[in-house]
Amino acid sequence: MSDIATTAPAAADELLTERELSKLHWRCRRGLLENDLFIQQFFKRFEPELKQRHAQGLTALMALADNDLLDLLLCRREPDETLASAEVNEVLSMLRLSGGTPALRA
Repeated sequence: MSDIATTAPAAADELLTERELSKLHWRCRRGLLENDLFIQQFFKRFEPELKQRHAQGLTALMALADNDLLDLLLCRREPDETLASAEVNEVLSMLRLSGGTPALRA
């Protein structure tokens, strides 16, 4: 597994390094344009303040199939008990807040 996903709890509030951000960008490439729009806006808005815990949550979300991720982003469903964690819920809120495009929110 990536070094991003295995961070010790004490380091959870450390900002991501440039290399970790680069790896995270690579990991977040998706097959659905709609997901990519949400993720692009997420990075545009939050990249300077992303911490290790955000990388953990985002890595967990990126393990989902594209359609399952889109359902979460569009609030069609909430994370199940196996996915739900403080990190995932925080990042999911940030992604939803980023909103992609107005057309996606309709």
